[in-house]
Amino acid sequence: MKILVTGGSGMLGSRLIPKLVEDGHEIFALARSALSRTKLNKINATPVHADLGSCTRLTLPEIDAVVHAAALFRFSGPRAPFFRTNVDGTSTLLKAAEAAGAQSFIYISAAGIIMDNSGTPIQNADENWPTFPNHFSAYLASKARAEALVLAADKPEFRTIALRPPAIWGPGDPFSGGLPGAIKSGRFAFVDDGDYPFATCHVDNVIEAIQCALDRGDGGSAFFISDQDKQTFREFTASLASLQGLSIEKLRSMPYWLAATAGRMFDTIWTLRRKDSDPPISRSMIRMIGREFSIDDSAARRELSYVGKTSRAAGLQSYGEFSA
Repeated sequence: MKILVTGGSGMLGSRLIPKLVEDGHEIFALARSALSRTKLNKINATPVHADLGSCTRLTLPEIDAVVHAAALFRFSGPRAPFFRTNVDGTSTLLKAAEAAGAQSFIYISAAGIIMDNSGTPIQNADENWPTFPNHFSAYLASKARAEALVLAADKPEFRTIALRPPAIWGPGDPFSGGLPGAIKSGRFAFVDDGDYPFATCHVDNVIEAIQCALDRGDGGSAFFISDQDKQTFREFTASLASLQGLSIEKLRSMPYWLAATAGRMFDTIWTLRRKDSDPPISRSMIRMIGREFSIDDSAARRELSYVGKTSRAAGLQSYGEFSA
């Protein structure tokens, strides 16, 4: 197939494209800069110059499918850029994809779009749970709205599917990358000791789900996907820290209410000072990683034949491959 990938130079896309090329597909990928174009050329993808955060019209080459993995992700910041990139950009891409003859559109959504504003723990959620398009988190709100656009665009000749991974981890992920500095500086603290279930999806399992969705699955459907191995947030953090010779045993902890209050305070300070960076703690961050979050991905396993073949142990080994 001829497949267009967005987010091709990012963590997921840069690992996805070589897999799709290996499967025999011809890959096109959106690129915003010369650096992105260079990266894409190196992994055998044909760059298509476009910026989903600014364009309202887009012309694509003739294609069979789209994998839309690009998104603006931050824990903080003004709402407008999130909606411009994640919602308006997705709308533009849907129209362009259909005009270019695409028969399938696979959207990489986010499992967190079912998180509410109040911090309610989530246990074994399935696709029937409501989403929150007006969430205080601009990222989660924009992803919920974009997913709704994608699913509503489904029709017999244009199949649309949304995949909902929880926290994506693997070589190059920002959480493991920022962990050593946060621990060594004393900025890292657990919420409620981190002793709660925390769903994750290794980047290679996300890729597996994409490969499945390109071949099967009813259009207009959303699917949770996750790792087979279950763990708490504390166990997840400990495993990533140990790879870098760090221990979590003496790290402090705070209750959820206090962490959320501190996050709101930092958000306010950063907004007043008009800082471009994320604060060290934010309300969105605490909502996303500070509460129990477990999901039921049996629909993906049943309807897409998704397995989640990459185990926890193999996922940890992949970091060594990245640094080698």
